[in-house]
Amino acid sequence: MKFGEERTIRRQSIYKGAIIDVVVDDVQLPDGKEAKREIVQHPGAVGIIALTDEGKIVLVEQFRKPLERAIVEIPAGKIDAGESLETCALRELEEETGYRAHSLKKVQSFATSPGFADEVMHLYLAEQLEKVDDPLQGDEDEFIRLHEWTIDEALKRMDEGKVYDAKTAFALLYVKQFVLYN
Repeated sequence: MKFGEERTIRRQSIYKGAIIDVVVDDVQLPDGKEAKREIVQHPGAVGIIALTDEGKIVLVEQFRKPLERAIVEIPAGKIDAGESLETCALRELEEETGYRAHSLKKVQSFATSPGFADEVMHLYLAEQLEKVDDPLQGDEDEFIRLHEWTIDEALKRMDEGKVYDAKTAFALLYVKQFVLYN
């Protein structure tokens, strides 16, 4: 076994949903003891750093029920079955912002909450944006307000707690470090 590896002895599915499934694994630890692991299974997601020709980042504000408040985020969404990462990124960008990107570059993939979920977020940089007259329709249950801020304005909102999630914080810091000032 690899360092720290936990061998699954039993798996019990306790919930199957539209976005996530939840399982409980009984595992054997490296020292031979047993433990339980509650795991949220997720198909993965993309996040899009959308930059306008004026150097502004396109962000979406929406209510997040688990937090009981609205936060400002980069556009993002779940990967549909059989959908490529690039197709998902372009679809989510258009659905949530009304923009189409003529340049799309993979930035990074990362685990969002590895302590209890298997979700991997794939981050893309979208540039050469074009506003679409008749954009793809987003999810019926999503209510989104669009923002276009400079990186300094967005970082100020992060200090104020308006930008609050890890993917967006990562995206803003990436833009400041590697895109705008290089």
